[in-house]
Amino acid sequence: MSRGLPECSDLASEPFASRTCGPQHVSSGPDRAGSTPFRPHYDRAVTNPALGAEPGPARLRISGVATAPSPDPQPAARQESDDPDPDPEPGPGPTEWGENPNGVGPWTAEHDGPPPEDDRLDPVLLAEGDRRNVVDAYRYWTREAIVADIDRRRHPFHIAIENFGHDANIGTVVRTANAFAAGAVHIVGRRRWNRRGAMVTDRYQHITHHPDIEALLEFARSEDLSVVAVDNVPGSVPLETVRLPRRCLLLFGQEGPGITESARDAAVLTVSIAQFGSTRSINAGVAAGIAMHTWIRQHADLTAAW
Repeated sequence: MSRGLPECSDLASEPFASRTCGPQHVSSGPDRAGSTPFRPHYDRAVTNPALGAEPGPARLRISGVATAPSPDPQPAARQESDDPDPDPEPGPGPTEWGENPNGVGPWTAEHDGPPPEDDRLDPVLLAEGDRRNVVDAYRYWTREAIVADIDRRRHPFHIAIENFGHDANIGTVVRTANAFAAGAVHIVGRRRWNRRGAMVTDRYQHITHHPDIEALLEFARSEDLSVVAVDNVPGSVPLETVRLPRRCLLLFGQEGPGITESARDAAVLTVSIAQFGSTRSINAGVAAGIAMHTWIRQHADLTAAW
């Protein structure tokens, strides 16, 4: 769950097309008419001792010519700011960087006749099509209408994750919380987090920031939420054998160090997820999904699911 090595470093908030993905990043502009699309290939030396080859670095082959990997790019200089941990500027999400093959086109291309008179419908989406990462029932709806509809059906469980080192799993947690209509996601510690994994679902999910664990616990007390820590530690109870409180806050630590001691001490219950392999832990985003689905199986009205 959260007792493993860090998954990845924090990512910048610039669009995908401007990011470099390791030392072998290559940019190739638009293909010329009739030309073969650029497809870089990676070679790696054989490491089987029986074949007598020594391990070697990965090489990038362009048009059949193998080249040595380029040095790591220098990190971009950060802008000076009075806020030591500023909020990133909102920008296009992963499903909005380009044309998405999913979704629907303009209303006139998809239906016979004019659209119905409905305040929830967005005139721009009706005219241009809706390629967003939303279920079909919400096609052409405004963002505000979608959030209002989910609010009518949100569940009384909340998710909290400690973020004292820019944990890269938060985006996955937000996306899963949105899928299960969690009451809210609470981020404890650093305000900034990597939104790529959220796939724009953060626009439809209530997200609250708390500077420290004490502020989170005060919120839980004010909302009568039982704090349930999720961590594989001595004394934890198998999640598979527990009935979770209906009104609860599921608390997760960041990848690596796990839940802080003060957070674990404040929990009324600490649960663990049964494992049977060699790894000491599973990814924190995966663990959060397992715990949320456990709550759904025990408490949710499954007839209301899509």
